Amino acid sequence: MAAVFPGLTPDPDAAVLRSPRPGDLGWMVERHGAVYAREFGWDARFEAHCARVVAAFADDHHPLLERVWIAELEGERAGCAMCVRDGSAPSTARLRLLLVEPYARGRGLGRRLLAECVGFARGVGYRALVLRGQNVLVAARGLCLDAGFVQTAETHHRSYGRDLVGQDWHLVL
Repeated sequence: MAAVFPGLTPDPDAAVLRSPRPGDLGWMVERHGAVYAREFGWDARFEAHCARVVAAFADDHHPLLERVWIAELEGERAGCAMCVRDGSAPSTARLRLLLVEPYARGRGLGRRLLAECVGFARGVGYRALVLRGQNVLVAARGLCLDAGFVQTAETHHRSYGRDLVGQDWHLVL
């Protein structure tokens, strides 16, 4: 992980990153829906999108090539991320549903989750890691830039009840 974010110092009350337990996948959907509604005014279609992503993982994931992390601070869920195969490119992984709870932000947790995903993808032999984000996700964009991702596309669209600018990001592993 040090190669992804040089100079990152561990937080004294750092989160525990663990595999999901029963209820965690549903929590990921619920928290994405609630947090994005509050912070960006996105409607229930975003929560439905997250539910489809999580359901696809739960129904048919390859345990050696795909992973979910749940971050806990003092026993409470504080964040999550998932790394899944990109169905259109077998040597490419996709970062999905990276989220840090508002109360847990500013502690390097987003960086840790992203670094874990990058390290996992690299370790299992993916050649690239990609993600699709939106221009309003300023903190996530900063994390991607710091980790070496390059923006490859930008598209204007209307989704989740808002006019958005989608951004595609690519990291060569």
